[in-house]
Amino acid sequence: MKQIVCLLALCVTALLSVWLVTESQNKSGVVAAIEARRSIRAYKDTPVEHEKLQLLAECGVKAPSAMNRQEWELRIVNSKEWIDGCTATYLNAVEGTGKADYMKNAPGFKNIFRNAPAVIFVAAPEGVFAGENVGCLAQNIMLAATELDLGTCFLGSVQMMFAEPAMKEYMQSLGFSEGYHLRYALAVGYPDETPEAKERDMSKIKFVE
Repeated sequence: MKQIVCLLALCVTALLSVWLVTESQNKSGVVAAIEARRSIRAYKDTPVEHEKLQLLAECGVKAPSAMNRQEWELRIVNSKEWIDGCTATYLNAVEGTGKADYMKNAPGFKNIFRNAPAVIFVAAPEGVFAGENVGCLAQNIMLAATELDLGTCFLGSVQMMFAEPAMKEYMQSLGFSEGYHLRYALAVGYPDETPEAKERDMSKIKFVE
C-alpha cells in the first residue's frame, strides 16, 4: 500500500513539474512582454543607452507592412537640450489655452513627452494601410522595450503639438522626407513607477463556428 501511495505521489509530483514548466514556457518571451507592458508616465533621469534605442528602432522596422513597402520613417531624440527646448517652446505657444495643463500640472513634470529622457518619432505618408503599418511598428518597439526593462508611452498627441506654428523649427529638425507626416511618438526611458495592469474586456473575443 505504501508503495502505491509513494508511486502516486511521484506521479503527481512529475505531472505538476511538467505543468509548471509548460506554464513557465507559455509565459516567456513575447507573451510575458505583452502581459508586462504598461504605459509609463514617470521615468528615471538615467539616459537610455544608444545601443538600446537603436535596437528598439530596428525591432520596429522589422514589423510587417502592406506589400512590405515599409513606408515609415523613425527619428530618435535623446538630447535633453532638444527635449527641454521643445517643451519650453510648446508651453509658451499654448500659454493660457489650457492645452498643456494636464501635463505641466502633474506631479514631477519634466517635459511634454511624459517626462521621458528619449523619444522615438514615427512618420508615414498617406495611404490605405498607413495606420496599420505604423501601428505594428509601434507594438514591436513597445514589446521590445519591455523585454529590455524599459518603459514606453504611446503619444498620439504630438500631432497636435507639432502642428503649432511655434513648433515649426523642431518639426523641421526631425528631417522627415517630403510627403511623410508625423503620426505619433513613443516616450522611452527607465520606469520610475510600476502601474497595475488595467482590466481587459475578454468578452470582446468570440469564435465564429
